[in-house]
Order: sequence, then structure tokens, then C-alpha cells
Amino acid sequence: MGSARGVRRLLHILSELFLWLAAALGVISILLVIAGWALNVSLIMFRTGSMEPTIPTGSVAVVREIPADQVEVGDVLTVDRDGQLPVTHRVTSVDPGEIPEQRVIRMQGDANEVEDPYPYAITEARVSFFHIPHIANAVNQMNNPYVLGAVTLAATLGVGWAFWPRDDRTVSARSTPRASPHRPRHTGAR
Repeated sequence: MGSARGVRRLLHILSELFLWLAAALGVISILLVIAGWALNVSLIMFRTGSMEPTIPTGSVAVVREIPADQVEVGDVLTVDRDGQLPVTHRVTSVDPGEIPEQRVIRMQGDANEVEDPYPYAITEARVSFFHIPHIANAVNQMNNPYVLGAVTLAATLGVGWAFWPRDDRTVSARSTPRASPHRPRHTGAR
């Protein structure tokens, strides 16, 4: 009897921990989405080694969009290119553009021996704040519908497990109506 009670107690503690962890992860996710939107922050994945050893292949960098007039030599920037993938390299020079908001920059990958062949005329770019090595593949897998389905299924099963009744007494206690706290009235003779 004591062993079964200990198992029930352990299951209760585990389900409570799971629910608190799920709630905390949900709140963190919501806060990160709000912060990303409010601060104009996003993620960039590195699929090539042009920024090695500073940023290894397979890293994910946290970047924030800034106006071109804030770009400085030495910044690691992500610049959009018409009809091509964005490029993320280190700024080697910054010159004024044709309009006041524009800058013409030159960039070079840390692993490259020469600068990029063409300058980039920009009005904004994304500057890299920090990177996390070797997680790009894991982050990229979140686009896979099978992975998303498995995560959703696991979360559903976890919440179902946490709320599932543990024994027959719990089920019967929930389904049995409570007795009235008032005494029944007697009518008629004794």
C-alpha cells in the first residue's frame, strides 16, 4: 500500500513539474516573439564557411535591423541582394550613398582572401550581436512538417498525461455528486 502511494506521489510531482515547465516554455516563447518583433531581431543561419573561424558553418546568429547610418567598419552585417540569398560578411569600408539615408559598403568574409566583388548600396542592414555554433541544422528542422507534428504530438501526450486521473478513487471522487450539507426535512408522523 505504501509503495503504491509513493508511486502516485511521484507521478503527481512529475506531472506538476511537467506542467510548470510547459507553462514556462510557453511564456518564454511568447516573450521572445514579442521581443523579436519590438526590437526587430531575427535569426540568420550560416551554411558556408566564409566567416570562419569567427562564425563557424552551422551557426545561428542573432541579428537586429539597423539604419545604414549606424553601420561601422568591423560590423558583421547581413545584406539582402536582389535575386540572390543574403550575404553576411564583415564591413571593410563605409561611404556616403546617393541619398542621405544610403551608405555604400564593402564587405569581406573573415575566411575569404579578397573583398566581395561588388559594393552594396544599403539603407538598412542586419547587424550580428552574437552567434550560437552548430545549431543551424536543429533550428532548420523546425521547418520540417514531420518534426513539427512530432513536437505537437509529444506536447499533447504530455499534457494529457499530466491531467489524466491516476486511480479509480480519483475518478469516482470527481464523478460522485456530493451529499447536501443540509439535513433532510422530515414530514409526517414519527
